[in-house]
Amino acid sequence: MQRSLYQSLLDWKNAPKRKPLILQGARQVGKTWLMKEFGQREFDQVVYLNFESSARLKALFAADFDIKRIIAIIEIEANRKIQSDRTLLIFDEIQEAEKGLTALKYFYEQAPEYYIIAAGSLLGVSLQKNTSFPVGKVDFLRMYPMSFSEFLENIGQNLLKEHLEAQNWTVIEPFHEKLVELLRLYYFVGGMPEAVANYIQFEDLNSVRAIQEKILLGYENDFAKYAPIEIVPRIRLIWSHLISQLAKENRKFVYGQVKKGSRAKDFELAISWLTDAGLVLKVNCVEKPTIPLSAYTNMDAFKLFSLDVGLLNAMAQIDPKILLEKNLILTEFKGALTEQFVAQQLKINHEIYYWATPNATAEIDFLIQKQNGIIPIEVKAEENLKSKSLKVFVEKFTPSNAIRTSMSRFRAQDWMTNIPLYGIVGI
Repeated sequence: MQRSLYQSLLDWKNAPKRKPLILQGARQVGKTWLMKEFGQREFDQVVYLNFESSARLKALFAADFDIKRIIAIIEIEANRKIQSDRTLLIFDEIQEAEKGLTALKYFYEQAPEYYIIAAGSLLGVSLQKNTSFPVGKVDFLRMYPMSFSEFLENIGQNLLKEHLEAQNWTVIEPFHEKLVELLRLYYFVGGMPEAVANYIQFEDLNSVRAIQEKILLGYENDFAKYAPIEIVPRIRLIWSHLISQLAKENRKFVYGQVKKGSRAKDFELAISWLTDAGLVLKVNCVEKPTIPLSAYTNMDAFKLFSLDVGLLNAMAQIDPKILLEKNLILTEFKGALTEQFVAQQLKINHEIYYWATPNATAEIDFLIQKQNGIIPIEVKAEENLKSKSLKVFVEKFTPSNAIRTSMSRFRAQDWMTNIPLYGIVGI
């Protein structure tokens, strides 16, 4: 498998002022595989420690932060000598080790020569609780499910992927129908590495769906295993209502739809847990589309998306024929799937928001901040090119660039650009 984050790992390795690296991301997005693959390719040896599976290792940092002692124990555990300039140390599920995150600070300050990548599926949750986190002493990378671009590369369409990322529309144009078919396939398979690998090997969508359901079951088991017991029922409620929230024409999250009469205070902690665990993408509304967007966030108005479009389809139990054959049964939910896809692609490289007028007469599906400007992005599921809300936004705020993305072909107009949905990877 090829992952675009590999280059970022290379950049980290070669950085003159390298710090221990924390790789964040939800379970099953491929963190462990990528760390091991990177180690095998770029180092003479790899020492892999999983703090979740070893009770002995959980106490590795508990006594003190004496690096010599820690390295000696690791050497005994791995049964090999560690040479700092030739060895990659992988600390997986580091949040399970007592004082594990704090220990990274001491590696940075006392033994910066060691190459260390730490990862954890629930690191985001742990970071919210950890009061002695080593601020400024570690580097961060976040890993998501495979993007559509990565999907193309792994199914053997690398040249098409390169032209898409470069937005060479004159080259791409003859392959429009092919890319639309591949995009529909991605809607079903999604970007979870195990599902993609299975499709590449067997091209069996039923087998892909079985893997997606297994992943979803694993996430649901994590709720009971790792979340505070008092909020587990609320986490399950939020998780089970993702589909119904996105199926609405207005996809703004409504607490009362989860449980009649409920308010923000009833579900804030549950939503925070799911967000910190990387299982949902939270997109906040901004009251004013001005730089910096983060300064104008309305924390009470937001949308929740799944981490992966393939998993969302599995949750909704959508048959592959409905997606691949453009079945009209999906008319209402098609918009939700399309927004899910766009949110998932944009989130890899951008912080994303949305905008709506106070009276909800106009709404822009996504806003991103890029090159000191704000780009509004309107999402269309098929080839319906009416853009009333985008027109309102452009007339009111005059952005230098406005994008509508749909199943239609590329076209540039004087006030906005239509980018095919498959081309959103280049934004």
